[in-house]
Amino acid sequence: MAYETIKLTKYSDVIVEYDAGGTITPGMLLELESDGDVVAHNTAGANVAPIMFALENTLEGKGINDNYASGAKVQCWIPYRGDIVYCLLNDDDTFSIGDMVESDGEGRIQAHAADPGDSTTGSVQNAIIGIVLEEITAGAYGSGSESSAGGDYLNPRVKIRII
Repeated sequence: MAYETIKLTKYSDVIVEYDAGGTITPGMLLELESDGDVVAHNTAGANVAPIMFALENTLEGKGINDNYASGAKVQCWIPYRGDIVYCLLNDDDTFSIGDMVESDGEGRIQAHAADPGDSTTGSVQNAIIGIVLEEITAGAYGSGSESSAGGDYLNPRVKIRII
């Protein structure tokens, strides 16, 4: 089922506004840069703190497929434990209900890869951001032009519950 909003269930409603440090698509997992701009979370499997997603720009009548341009003010939601987010996914993965997810390094989520225990990679304590609430088959969205999230995607999304 396709939804027209990023916030599906909200027990908290912490929304902050930052300048976009590049093109941002609603549903992207974001990170705050040292200059105060937000960008797509750019390190796969890395810590995500705080967990933050770009919302659709309802203040200007925009929907979930309308991008924020670089430099625009981005409505950013910091969800709380239990909140449900309709976020961008990496369409190369197959998801089952209950799968744990992490950042794919391009603002989307991917299936969580178990930590191999390599002490040279540093400590990753906040990599898992949620669990999948619907089943998705890899490539289910077909092919298309390059999406705003990068790669050959059609801005596919999946429901996740923040943990």
